[in-house]
Amino acid sequence: MGAPGVMTGAGDPSGTMRGPMWMPMQPPTPGRVLAWHPQPIPLLPLAAVVLLLGYLAAVLLLRRRGVHWPLGRTIAWGLGALTVLAVTATGIDGYGMEMFSIHMVQHMVLSMFSPVLLALGAPVTLLLRVLPASRGRSGSARRTLLRVLHSRASRFVAHPAVTLVLFLMSLYGLYFTPVFDYLMGTWWGHNLMLIHFLLIGMLYFWGILGVDPSPRPSGKGLADAGAVLPVLELAATAPFHAFFGVVVMMSTSLIVHFYAIPMPGWNLSPLSDQAAGGGIAWGFTELPTLVVLGALVLKWQRSDQRASRAADRRRAREGDTELDGYNDYLQSLARRDGNGTA
Repeated sequence: MGAPGVMTGAGDPSGTMRGPMWMPMQPPTPGRVLAWHPQPIPLLPLAAVVLLLGYLAAVLLLRRRGVHWPLGRTIAWGLGALTVLAVTATGIDGYGMEMFSIHMVQHMVLSMFSPVLLALGAPVTLLLRVLPASRGRSGSARRTLLRVLHSRASRFVAHPAVTLVLFLMSLYGLYFTPVFDYLMGTWWGHNLMLIHFLLIGMLYFWGILGVDPSPRPSGKGLADAGAVLPVLELAATAPFHAFFGVVVMMSTSLIVHFYAIPMPGWNLSPLSDQAAGGGIAWGFTELPTLVVLGALVLKWQRSDQRASRAADRRRAREGDTELDGYNDYLQSLARRDGNGTA
């Protein structure tokens, strides 16, 4: 055991270090769990700060050019970055190394809540508007981004079947195999897993929300094929997610062994803590689902409004061709009836 108040991995059955060296030994309380406490090398917190500042700088650049950028997208991106910070730069990250339930909170936020907010920020659209569109060397970055978006690799990765499998593998392929114990055994493996949660979640919800340009073929991707198919894609994961949570809650043995030996003095039952983690996984889907459905409804309403305005402009410019055609048809019937009577 190291210095007072510092954890050196007493709970690890292999004898190696469990949590980061800065992790306090005191049992978790709401104040300790939510306290600001970044990692020694805070990869995800730094990335979140850089992405937030870069996004704001891009918005300011557009404003200087006189280009409007929706405030709602900026707010969504900012909230997404803050949720990443909330689970990676606080005690949640350290206590998540000792408690499966707290780790599951971190997993659910990074894979299901932060990605929704970040995707609603439309970062690809913002980047395409900021990058120069010239034919010369200055426009090479934008052309490269467009080539990547329309490449075969991007179409494959963004396919609904692929994103669905990747999203579900973050549950079943991680916790029901030795992969979780292996990754949690090192600091780098732990952070790699957190980055994986965030990236897979963003890929999955990017296709469903359809806010940004997508490599999915127009009219063929689920997110572009009407008002029902995105909901079906979202609902496709619900049974698998619920089943995972129920299995974890009802399990009579530990599904992962990293948490088999709790910290001394915490009076923690690993099996009860695992059941709590399963309940968190089972119940966490409600809030992200409501946010996604609300965003989809708003998107469809705006699409209908744009279509109505375009139709009004067309009628004002060319006249109501459908109504004129129908009137001509009625007049032709009237003339034919009149000729028959005569």
